[in-house]
Order: sequence, then structure tokens, then C-alpha cells
Amino acid sequence: MKWLFLLSLLALGWTYFGYPLAMLALALYRPRRVRGAPWEPRVDIVIVAHNAADTLPARLANLAALDYPADQLRFHVASDGSEDRTAAILHEWSDPRLRAHVFALRRGKSACLADMVALLDADVVVFADVRQRIEPAALRALVRMLAEPGVGAVGAELAFERSTSSYGDGADFYWRYETFIRSQEAISGSVVGVSGALYAARRTLLPAIPPGLILDDVWIPLQIAATGARIAFCSEARAWDRPPGDAATEAARKRRTLAGNFQLIAREPTLLLPWTHPLGWRLWGHKWLRLLAPWCMLTLLVSNLALVGHSPTWTALALAQLAFYGAALAALARASLLRLMPVRVIATFVRMNGYAMLGLYDFLTGRAAATWSVTRHSNP
Repeated sequence: MKWLFLLSLLALGWTYFGYPLAMLALALYRPRRVRGAPWEPRVDIVIVAHNAADTLPARLANLAALDYPADQLRFHVASDGSEDRTAAILHEWSDPRLRAHVFALRRGKSACLADMVALLDADVVVFADVRQRIEPAALRALVRMLAEPGVGAVGAELAFERSTSSYGDGADFYWRYETFIRSQEAISGSVVGVSGALYAARRTLLPAIPPGLILDDVWIPLQIAATGARIAFCSEARAWDRPPGDAATEAARKRRTLAGNFQLIAREPTLLLPWTHPLGWRLWGHKWLRLLAPWCMLTLLVSNLALVGHSPTWTALALAQLAFYGAALAALARASLLRLMPVRVIATFVRMNGYAMLGLYDFLTGRAAATWSVTRHSNP
């Protein structure tokens, strides 16, 4: 039991503290910063939308406002089996740079991306979502980093608007932690995934995208990295989103994302062997150990409870763990407790690991599909 406790504690410590610190150390002592250079290649932006009539006009206006030469930019927007006015809006929009792709049957994002990307001929392909707002200078910032030889893809920073809910604050805290890790990975080499809200890639390095993918924003960069190209991160390119306003919305997003990680492993089991991919060790530090973390937490608690009474130290550690989970449960029962920063951090940590367990359940039972549910915000 002591060994189970210590090994679980070591695994959790490395996952959430050791790996980020290792990336920080590499970034400080062996930096490989991407400098970039001015570049204005032809760019195709691709977006897949489903029942997005309420957000699509704002998204199209946002794309039109990007600071980039108009004759070098095109927008490709797909309607994935939409049942509202999404297709009509695409046909009615007057911008000549817009290319509408209307698919009558809903097949999922990756299937639509595969069809669109196969038709593109621009030097750079930018992937974006229909929900977020892109800063005007973001596209130039992404392209500037892609100008450096050896860089195959560049991820943008996903930032969150100020939240009016405690759940949103918790998600924002978690994303700042995630962004820190990605920035250190990028400085020291490559990131292992990008945000689907906004990222750019060299078209010639894009793989054939299989249908049914949940996490195209992880699978595509990994395929590009397998060619030896770097996956960079650009904090000067931002896409703005609103954090989830309630637990149900947050849970749906995270469970689907984590189920997507299990799908990646099922599709390519060799990714579990760190020597088979240029980013294999980073995948373990950033992705795979997090899937094991909730089980390590369970082992840590059970082994600790079994050791209660052996010494005052083991009893104190068990009480501390029970208090930790008690705070998370109390926050679940009374959301007002999330206003306290320590409680919010604990509750977010426990929720995220709970989603990893539920994500595995969703994947095994087939509940996590390639199609997605449209996220609705009650506060515009």
C-alpha cells in the first residue's frame, strides 16, 4: 500500500508539476524560439458550421475584418447538414472571397474538412471555429511564424472573455495553466496539440483527413510533426471565446475532448510508444498521463485509507485528502463557494479528472461521436 501510494503520488506530481517545470527548464536553458519573418502568402481559411445561423453573420464579418491583403485571402465555410438558415446565409453573403460548401447530410467536422482541404491550393490553410472571435492581427502573426523554415503548423492562443460565472472562472484558470505549458513547449521545441479555434498549417504538409475524428486539432499537428516539422505556438495571435456559464456546458465540452484522446490512441496505438513519434515523450507528459491521473487519484486515496492507523502521518494525509474532496463536493452542492479561489482551484481540478473518467466511458460506449452539439450562450 505504501508503494502504491508513493507511485501514485509521483505520477500525479510529474503530470501536473514535473512536466510543466521540465518544459520551463528546457525553454530557459535550451530555447529554440521561432523568430518568423514578414510573409504574405495566399491563405485559405476553413470553417465547419452546423446550425450556426445565430453566430455565422458575426463570424463572417469578423473574417472580413482581418488585417490581410484581400486578394490573398479566401474563406471556405461548410454547412454540415444544417437545418436552420446557415446555408441560406452563406449563399446570401456578398463577400466575393467566401466559398460556401453546403452538405445536405451531417457527417461531422473532419469529414467536411477532408472534402474542403482537398480542393485548396493556397500556401497556408487556417483552421477556425464558427464561435470564437479572431483578433484582426492574428492571421499576420500566424503566417509570420510559418515563414520560418522547419515550422509546419502554428497554434494561436485561445483567450476567454471576462466571465460572470464561477464555472467560467474555473475554466479560465485551467486554460491559463494549459496555455503556459504550450508556450514553454513551443519555446523548447513543439507543442503536442493546438486549439481548434485557430491554427495555421502549410498546405503541402497537411495529411488526408479521415472522417470520424473528434480531435482534428490534435491529429493534424501530430501528423505534420511526424514529418519532422515543428508545431509552434503564437501568443500574439488570439481567438476570443466565452467560458462556459454552467457545469453542463463545461462537462459536455471536456468529456468530448477527453473521449477524443482515447479515440486517438485507439486509432494509432503506436502513439503510446514514445520512441515511435518525434513528440512521443511530450505526448506522455502532456496528454496520456492526464488520462491516467484520475485512476492515480483513486489509488492514492484508497491506499492512504488502508494505511490509516499505522502512524499519525498516514492518518493526517488521509484526512487532508478527504478534506480536499470534501471541498470539491461542497462546491458542487453550493456554487457560491466557487467564489473562493482555493475552492475554485480544487473543484476545477477534481472536475477535470472526473471528466477524464467520463470521457473514457463516452468513448467505450460510443456516446462520443464525430458530430457535435452546438453550444448556446444565454448571455450574448
